[in-house]
Amino acid sequence: MQDVRDIERIAIIGAGLIGSSWAALAMAHGLYVAAYDPAPDAEDRFHQAVQRARDQLAELGLANTGQYLFTRDLGEALEGADFVQENGPESEAAKRKLLAELDAALPPDVIIASSTSALLRSAIVADCRSQRRIIVAHPFNPPHLVPLVEIVGEDEAVIARAAAFYRSLDRRPVILQREMPGHVANRLASALYREAVHLVEQGVASVAEIDAALCNGPGLRWALMGPHMTYHLGGGEGGIAGYLAHLGPSQVRRWQSLGTPSLDEEVQQRIIVGVAEEAAGRSIAELEERRDEGLLALLRARKLVSE
Repeated sequence: MQDVRDIERIAIIGAGLIGSSWAALAMAHGLYVAAYDPAPDAEDRFHQAVQRARDQLAELGLANTGQYLFTRDLGEALEGADFVQENGPESEAAKRKLLAELDAALPPDVIIASSTSALLRSAIVADCRSQRRIIVAHPFNPPHLVPLVEIVGEDEAVIARAAAFYRSLDRRPVILQREMPGHVANRLASALYREAVHLVEQGVASVAEIDAALCNGPGLRWALMGPHMTYHLGGGEGGIAGYLAHLGPSQVRRWQSLGTPSLDEEVQQRIIVGVAEEAAGRSIAELEERRDEGLLALLRARKLVSE
């Protein structure tokens, strides 16, 4: 792995939900964080979110030794930065403008990592002069708990250094060989959600039962291994080759029956009502707390299995 010990100060550009999570993770690994966000109420929300995330990381045994600065001055946030994590609005025009501004302000050897869930890297770097040092680094929310970071770039050395940096934060980088809208994980999630909506639209099962089918079935296995390895085990002694030879045709038949649902007003209302019933009066904050408690338990279990 590349030596990334020279990365000591990280600039977090955009200090909302994702940015505060990145900041807490970096501090838990001893880095100094300079966070920037121009929103009027951003500082209070940032402090609260960082403290909550740091408390969760402490449960995982991380020391939380790093310090941070919050500023509404972009230049102050970028001063002395060894790595930049950009988390601005999910808008191509906004990203292009912000990345060009960061590119112009920073030394050419500082990596700029943009968190975008669906935008193409080639589009958002179009106005930058040093495009090679700019990567997409897409996390899954919340990034201080979910290890995945999807990386898209053009310079192999930059990609390797960024991947090494994320590994030093105990993240799991996945490097794409070419850009694709939604990268990998969101495309998989979108394919699954399309069918979940189709099942609601067709009246096959309730929203809660569809969620339960996933969480209590394939979701448990997918937390440990992906679909290809899961089907490799499903092939018995023959592995994936045996599975594809004997059960591949049944997969094709299921693919052919998958739906392309609409998201018209009626379908949206059925989903909204179903989610409200499943939430059973619990607030978003309560559901997030429950999710994060489960993620912490799952991370501890994964660590136990890997030891």
